[in-house]
Amino acid sequence: MNAGLALTPWARFRAKFIGDRQFYKMIFTLVIPVIIQNTIGSLVNLADNVMVGALGTAALSGVAIANHLMFVYYVSIWGVLAGPAIYAAQYAGAKDWEGFRQTLRARFLVALLTTGVALVLLTVWPTQLMSLYLAGDGSAVERAAMLAAGQQYLTIMLWGLLPFALTQCYAGAMREAGETMLPMAAGIIAVLVNVVFNYLLIFGKLGLPALGVPGAAIATVFSRVVELAIVVIAAHRNPVKFPFAVKLYRPFRIGGVLAKNMTIKGMPLFINEFLWSAGMATLTQILSTMGLAVVGALNIASTFTNLFGVFFFSLGTAVAIVTGQTLGANEPEKARDQVWKLMFVSVAIATFMGLLLIVSAGAIAQIYNTEPEVRQLAVSFMRAAALFMPFNAIAHCSYFAIRSGGSTLVTMAFDSIYTWVLVVPYTYALVAYTNWGIETLYPLSQLTNVLKAVLGLIVVSAGFWARNLVSDQQVPVVEQ
Repeated sequence: MNAGLALTPWARFRAKFIGDRQFYKMIFTLVIPVIIQNTIGSLVNLADNVMVGALGTAALSGVAIANHLMFVYYVSIWGVLAGPAIYAAQYAGAKDWEGFRQTLRARFLVALLTTGVALVLLTVWPTQLMSLYLAGDGSAVERAAMLAAGQQYLTIMLWGLLPFALTQCYAGAMREAGETMLPMAAGIIAVLVNVVFNYLLIFGKLGLPALGVPGAAIATVFSRVVELAIVVIAAHRNPVKFPFAVKLYRPFRIGGVLAKNMTIKGMPLFINEFLWSAGMATLTQILSTMGLAVVGALNIASTFTNLFGVFFFSLGTAVAIVTGQTLGANEPEKARDQVWKLMFVSVAIATFMGLLLIVSAGAIAQIYNTEPEVRQLAVSFMRAAALFMPFNAIAHCSYFAIRSGGSTLVTMAFDSIYTWVLVVPYTYALVAYTNWGIETLYPLSQLTNVLKAVLGLIVVSAGFWARNLVSDQQVPVVEQ
């Protein structure tokens, strides 16, 4: 009898989904610094929310609206860097540092271009874009106050776009080269700077002026400059640890074949991330038409949903880097095996964190100095989102697995096309063609996450995504 057929169901389950001690040591060595950095970032976002919320619902909602627009930029940057990142992870696995350098140069160029486009859009049409979120029930005075706060915040935040983009280029390269601690340390220092200066500038402490909403924006921009300075200085002062930084700008060239391949792989990812983030912003806009209170409640709920979800979201980074390096080392079977084990860990963590959020949602809402209606809606939104966290974990791991092997068109279909073809029309139909309240509509709008998780499992099971992209195009090393 075949030995595999003799295995018990538990043994087969364990072999497929549960790794050995060495596997978990490798995974958590990689992902724990990312989790720490992302958790601290989420805690800072929470601190920002609470401090800005102390200024009133108008300030809280106005900043939230501006951040919805900024979110589209942030995700677009991650998307436009994703194409080079696929090749960078595989070049790192192959120890081809000249190829790696060229992917980093490409990141700089596309990051600058994306930032320029964002600056034009957010400078020319800020009022029109923010007004889309102020169509719900509420007074003209409330609407005007929210718009004014959002414009104040956004105008200053634009100065932080370029530092953010360049930081993502350097920090991403460091992680793909195997260094996760330094980007984590830079992120921790930056968020601590952000918290301290938020407190000082929002409320006017230590003799500084009380700037309110503009103070929050200034603190954020300053923290991003600090983070960029740390990663740039560290990269160029440690050539042994970061060999890709040696002659990174001299000569500043990118091979034609590699540039073409990165564009072919990267453009669908950029389009995907842009369309997906625009889809998420559109969903928020659709739900915001249910009332101005919904804007503030969604902001509170998303802050804590992101905080509680940071553990399984961070595992997406592990999927991208670990499977990318394994594929670069030409071990596709091992990469497929790693994805299932990572997905199991992610779902287990998401289930635990979801239950914790359900239990604590009521107490969380009391932190905010806002109207009872806003707090009640926030509790409802948090509990609904928590129920779907395990499904989001499956979809998240599936997305990064598909992306790691360069299946960018499938990635796009799975993510942004799915959002615009199904999720957005479905949510719009719920809001426009039913008489249900937002507390009923919101959990119903989340049901699309279940279908996406099922589709993710099907695609990952198919295995076609596990491809080596760099074995046939090693880049010659330039003499140093």
